[in-house]
Amino acid sequence: MPEVPPPAPTGDALLRILTALGNPHRMRIVAALVENRTYVSALAREIGISRPLLHMHLQRLEAAGLVTGTLEAADDGKTVKYYDVTPFVCELTPHTVARAAATLTDDGAGRSDRGAKEEAK
Repeated sequence: MPEVPPPAPTGDALLRILTALGNPHRMRIVAALVENRTYVSALAREIGISRPLLHMHLQRLEAAGLVTGTLEAADDGKTVKYYDVTPFVCELTPHTVARAAATLTDDGAGRSDRGAKEEAK
């Protein structure tokens, strides 16, 4: 049986995905998590950014549905949050963008102009 292609994303979903991947740190995070699931401290060391900054980027990737965090008990009894890449496919063509644009909500995925400006920084 042939594989069914994933449904085209809505405009808001496509904006969330593109915004999440529109930052070099977040692209590096996804690339690192493709290799293996890991926890924040190890990932921060691997990528070379602070844990607070990594947390912020992971939150944005989770909100876009690109990574998933799971709490697990470590051998020492502490709880550790491990992150994995969520499998995703996003075909980006002019037609995909046009179909997605037709479904955009008025506020552009819930982001104000101020939020978009802060995201661009």
